[in-house]
Amino acid sequence: MVPRRITVTVLTAGLLLGAGAAPAHAAAPPDVTKGPCQYTETPDEPAARPVPLPRDPRHTPDRGTITTTLITNVGLIPLTLDRAQAPCTVQSFLHLVRHKFYNRTICHRLTTYPTLKVLQCGDPSGTGEGGPGYRYKDELPTDLPPAPTDPTGVRKVYARGVLAMANAGPDTNGSQFFLVFADSALRPNYTIFGSVRPLGLRTLDRIAAGGVAPTAEDPAPTDGAPAVRTEICLVMSP
Repeated sequence: MVPRRITVTVLTAGLLLGAGAAPAHAAAPPDVTKGPCQYTETPDEPAARPVPLPRDPRHTPDRGTITTTLITNVGLIPLTLDRAQAPCTVQSFLHLVRHKFYNRTICHRLTTYPTLKVLQCGDPSGTGEGGPGYRYKDELPTDLPPAPTDPTGVRKVYARGVLAMANAGPDTNGSQFFLVFADSALRPNYTIFGSVRPLGLRTLDRIAAGGVAPTAEDPAPTDGAPAVRTEICLVMSP
């Protein structure tokens, strides 16, 4: 899996009161945008960096592609965003880019399992637990080929160059995303919203070649912080 590693805190609906008593103040419902994307505020998971809810027009742009570029300390990672594939996701990603949400953030996770090879970014806290203070619905792929490593056919191929959203379960997309540097086998539970252009793949290969940073507990890890520290210095907005 490629979870966001969000820690979900379950809160009780109110204080424990005597029979017949009522809470003094009911919690206000979260803000939800009025358009089809329904970006929903997450008060229990506040934004890692202040940002408003995205615009949510009734006719969300759903045609064409947009090129944007992650400028990292390791090299450029140009991306092609596909509005037809995931209009709400592209709308949110561009919103975060324009609010400089991703500037000066690290890519906190590299996985080098035989069936999962991705770089994960998009959390200003650098912990894997941070997000933008809102969530929105999945826009899942339906036409991915079955992974040859999974005889059940449940897992699909997220091919080299795929750009997809990380999540903590259904309809919990936020700001974290992952870049696939080699074909990976995943359940089709992650929204694909674009691709990494060839120059970006070369940058990803340099990061992947460094492997995962070893720790005292695990001198040869396959999942953790990349040994080649990767910082998104700036994202070029279209």
